[in-house]
Amino acid sequence: MIYSMKQSLPCHKPIHEWPAAERPREKLIALGAENLSNAELLAILIATGTDKLSAVELGKDLLSKFKTLENLASVSRAQLEEIKGIGTAKALTLQAAFQLSRNLHKEMAERRMATFKHPSHVAEMFKPQIGHLRQEVFAIVLLNSSGKYLLSEIITKGTLNASLVHPREVFRPAIQNSAASIILLHNHPSGQLQPSQDDLKITQQLVASGKIIDIPVLDHIIVTDTDYLSLREEGFI
Repeated sequence: MIYSMKQSLPCHKPIHEWPAAERPREKLIALGAENLSNAELLAILIATGTDKLSAVELGKDLLSKFKTLENLASVSRAQLEEIKGIGTAKALTLQAAFQLSRNLHKEMAERRMATFKHPSHVAEMFKPQIGHLRQEVFAIVLLNSSGKYLLSEIITKGTLNASLVHPREVFRPAIQNSAASIILLHNHPSGQLQPSQDDLKITQQLVASGKIIDIPVLDHIIVTDTDYLSLREEGFI
C-alpha cells in the first residue's frame, strides 16, 4: 500500500507529531526510498524545518525555487542559504549528497568504459563530474596500448588558453603512467557545445605535440551537464 501525504496536515506541525505512516523516515523504512517524493527525500537530508515550515515543506520550497533536482544540485552554498531555513549545515549536507551521486555515476561509467569505443562513453563519465561546474575544467583520460582506460586527471581549472593548457602539463601524467594515447576533455559552463577558437588552437597544439612524443590525442570532447561534442566526430582532429 502506498501512503500519501495528508493535505489536512498543517505545514507548521513538526514532523515528529505527524502520524508515523506519514513521516519521511518511517515511510522510507516501510516502503523504500523509491516510493518517497523528492521533497520527502530532501526532508530526510534537511532533517529539521522552521517554526512555520516542516522539513518536507522546506524541501518543496527548494524544488519550487530551483525547478528541478538538476538545477538544485548545481547551485552554490550561498544560493542554498538564501532559502529561509537552510543554514550552512543543511546546505553542506545537500551538496555532499549531490556530490556522492556524481561520484557514483562516475564509478559506473568507469566500469562501462573498459575499452574506449565511442566518445559518448567518456562523456558519460565526465558529465556528472564537471558538466555542472560554473568554471571551465580541462582534463585528460589515459588509455593503454589496448585502448583500455587507465585513469583520468584534471589538468587545470579556469578559462582555457594556451598558457594554462601547456603540452608539458598535459602529457606529464601520460608519460608517468606509460599511457599509449590520451583523450582531451573540458566543460562549457555556458551550456553551448560549439568549440571556441581557443579550443581549436589548443587541440591542434596538443595533437601536434602528441605526434612528436608518440602519444596520440584520440579526441577532444566538450561536455555540458546534459550533452557532449566530439571534435574528432566534427572533423577537427
